[in-house]
Amino acid sequence: MKLQKLLAYLHPILPFNGEDPEITSIENDNRKVQKGSLFICIKGYTVDGHNFAESAVNNGAVAIIAERPLDLDVPVIVVNDTTRVMAVLADAFYGQPTKKLRLIGITGTNGKTTTSHLIEKIFADTGKKTGLIGTMYTKIADKTIETKNTTPESLTLQKTFQQMVDADVDLAVMEVSSHALDLGRVHGCDYDIAVFTNLTQDHLDYHKTMEEYKRSKSLLFAQLGNTFDLNKPKFAVLNADDPATKMYSRSTAAHVVTYGIDQKADLKAENIHMTPKGTKFDLVIDGAIYPVQMQLIGKFSVYNVLASITAALVSGIGINDIIHSIETVEGVAGRFELVHAGQDFTVIVDYAHTPDSLENVLKTIQHFAKKKIFVIVGCGGDRDRTKRPLMAQIACHFATNPIFTSDNPRSEDPLAILKEMEAGVQGDTYQVIPDRKEAIYTAVNQAAAGDVILIAGKGHETYQTIGTVVHDFDDRLVAREAIEER
Repeated sequence: MKLQKLLAYLHPILPFNGEDPEITSIENDNRKVQKGSLFICIKGYTVDGHNFAESAVNNGAVAIIAERPLDLDVPVIVVNDTTRVMAVLADAFYGQPTKKLRLIGITGTNGKTTTSHLIEKIFADTGKKTGLIGTMYTKIADKTIETKNTTPESLTLQKTFQQMVDADVDLAVMEVSSHALDLGRVHGCDYDIAVFTNLTQDHLDYHKTMEEYKRSKSLLFAQLGNTFDLNKPKFAVLNADDPATKMYSRSTAAHVVTYGIDQKADLKAENIHMTPKGTKFDLVIDGAIYPVQMQLIGKFSVYNVLASITAALVSGIGINDIIHSIETVEGVAGRFELVHAGQDFTVIVDYAHTPDSLENVLKTIQHFAKKKIFVIVGCGGDRDRTKRPLMAQIACHFATNPIFTSDNPRSEDPLAILKEMEAGVQGDTYQVIPDRKEAIYTAVNQAAAGDVILIAGKGHETYQTIGTVVHDFDDRLVAREAIEER
């Protein structure tokens, strides 16, 4: 695409009458620049892309987008906000790919990963070719790619969607983080359905207040647009039991469809019954009752399933096909995942890393636990510090044997993080074991027949970040080793 044609998408603010080279790629990492690239200078938290513009030119860049004038031998287009412009240019360069497939975005504090996987499975089971973007990985049809962020930056995102279009993907499901919404990473994404799971405390290191956190998530529903198209209808799927739904319903012009358990909703779960092997409930839609018996466990799982059913239903999939698909789901990696190596006690690994998610998982365990409940829990470094004492309080309230340990301490002192957790509790009802492996081994060695061990916080992650070093660490593997050595 010619530079002039690409810049036309920024009109009429930015007329440009200079050179008109052919743009073969758009990059914001100078190391990826090749001959014909357009390089966009992004000023990040630790690195300023403007400092690498000359290197980008040396690598073959034929034009630069920047926030200040640069003395270079190629056209330099100066804009006010390169991050915002990058989203526009990425969408244009890759041919506005989300207009060519069905796109479902899921936001909320907890449940995004499970809900996205459930929705993706429902569509795949009907024969649709699917794509998935989220915390665990990116999936393009049958190809899986590792990811760094829950929601990639706009350039990576639009390139991924273009690859999905090339692979004849019918539907893409993606997790949409509050950071991504606030930073404009999803500008240009043409969502058909936006799903809200729940809103509880998290990410206050970034958003500062819960009101700002809530506002950021409302952007997903506002971005559904302001028109009504019979051929491409827009839906907001909202959790009727969460108070934030009132705001999100007002934020969108799209059709609002609700799900819930306690409050009035379009789709409702009643007569919920949980066992160690699964959950069954009655799905009520407009007076009609559909029995559901799934292998997933817990009230929080019912919410995730309800959100998924609602999204599939408004997409035109038959209710019986949806329920059949849900009932065959065995689980999602790192989400209430059982680790079994022949032991006579239960070991569960879960991603619970917020006060609400930890409480939900422990309450679920209380439904079937016959004896002691061990919980191994820590808090990530360089993240919301205000939730640390809350996590400790919940662990001590809902478990008989809490063990505080390190999560991903990152640049913080692990002992300092643990001290902030301990500030939320009194007495000696808990153990503090900074080394996560030792903490897991301790719980496994102390557990007796019928006990339950919950290893919380990291779930599917296969690493632990201490300082600037990323170590191999998988709670599931460590727990299995501890059981086998015992």
